Amino acid sequence: MRFVDEAVITVEAGDGGNGVASFRREKFVPFGGPDGGDGGRGGSVYIQADDDTGTLVDYRYTRKFRAERGKNGAGANCTGRGGEDVVLKVPVGTTIVDVDSGDIIGDLVEDGQRVLVAGGGDGGLGNTHFKSSTNRSPRKFTTGIKGEFREIRLELKVLADVGLLGMPNAGKSTFIRAVSAAKPKVADYPFTTMVPNLGVVDADRHRSFVMADIPGLIEGAAEGAGLGIRFLKHLARTRILLHIVDVQPIDGSDPVHNAKAIVGELKKFSPTLAELPVVLVLNKLDQIEEASREEWCKHILDELEWTGPVFRTSGLLLEGTKEVVYYLMDQIEQQRELEAEDPEYARQVKAFREQLEAETREQTIAAKEAYRAMRKAQREAGEGDDFDDDDDEVEVIYVR
Repeated sequence: MRFVDEAVITVEAGDGGNGVASFRREKFVPFGGPDGGDGGRGGSVYIQADDDTGTLVDYRYTRKFRAERGKNGAGANCTGRGGEDVVLKVPVGTTIVDVDSGDIIGDLVEDGQRVLVAGGGDGGLGNTHFKSSTNRSPRKFTTGIKGEFREIRLELKVLADVGLLGMPNAGKSTFIRAVSAAKPKVADYPFTTMVPNLGVVDADRHRSFVMADIPGLIEGAAEGAGLGIRFLKHLARTRILLHIVDVQPIDGSDPVHNAKAIVGELKKFSPTLAELPVVLVLNKLDQIEEASREEWCKHILDELEWTGPVFRTSGLLLEGTKEVVYYLMDQIEQQRELEAEDPEYARQVKAFREQLEAETREQTIAAKEAYRAMRKAQREAGEGDDFDDDDDEVEVIYVR
C-alpha cells in the first residue's frame, strides 16, 4: 500500500453568504417594510480519524481543500442555505500541526475523533436587522464573513505499544513474524525492511498489544547513513523499546559495537526517546553452538554493562519468543493500570509524551531539511539525480 507519513495541505472554509436589502411588496399591504434575509454560514473543514484509512497518500497529490460558500439571503426573510462541510479522513495516529505557529491543533488517536481545522464564516445580515422607529426603510445590509484559511501539516506516527530497534539483518522482521500475524519481507541481506511494519501480538485470550518494526539503523544514521533516522519518529508513541541484537552478525562485525551504535544514534535523534524502557533481546542463538551460547551471551552483557531485562531467542526457530511476549504484555498492563489508578503518574506520562512528540517532530524536520540541502548541493555539483526530494512519501505495510 502506498503510504505517506507526512503531508502539508491548505484548508479554506467557505465564506458566509451576503445579507440582502429587500422590501415586502404585496397587494393590500402598503409599506410592508424590510424583509431581507441573512446569508448562510460558510462550510467548515474538519479532519476525522478513520480506522479504515491507512494512508495519507491522498494528501500527497491533492493539497488544497475548500468548503462551500454560504448562499446569499433572499426576500421574505429567507436565510441563505449554509455551505456543505468538508470532512477529510486520515489514519488513526495522525497529528495536525499549524504550519505558521507550530501549534498542535489536534491529535487523533481514536476512530471517529474529529477536529475543526477551519471554521466557516458567518453569513451577512439582511436589512431587516437595521429597521428602527426612525429608520423604517433601511437599505443597509452586511456581507458575509470570510472563512478561515490555514496551512497545516499532517504527521502520522504508527500507534504501537512496543517498538523494535536493531541493526539491519538483526532479525527484527523474523521476530515480528514469529510473534504476530505481520508478514514483512525476510531475506539474508541488510535493509530487507525498507518501511515500518505493524503486527498485533496475542499473549493470551483477550490480552494483546501492537508491535512496530522499523528499518534498521546503522552507525552514522543521524548524519544520513543508510536509511537515516526518518523512521525513528514512529517509535514516539511506544511504551517499550525492544532492542534486537544479532549475537553473531553475518558480516563478522562485533555485536557489542553494533548495540552501542544503536543506542548512540537513538540518543542523537532524541534523548527523550532514549529514556523509554528498553528490553534487550540476544537473537539468532541458533547460529552458535549450544555449549558456548551462555558464555558468549555473558560476554556481550558484560561488555555492554547491561543491568536491565534481557532475553535469549531464536526468532527463526521460535525459541524464547513466548517469554518475551509474556514479559512485554505484563509490563504494558502494569503501565496501563498505574495510569488509570494514579492521576499524578498519568500526568507525568502525559508530559513526557508531549515532550517526546515535540522533540521527535523537531528532529525529523531538521533531518529532512538537512537531507534536502545535501541533495541540492549534490545536484549543483553534478553528482545527484533529477528526482524531486520534496517528497514525503514512504512505502509502509500497515498490518492490524
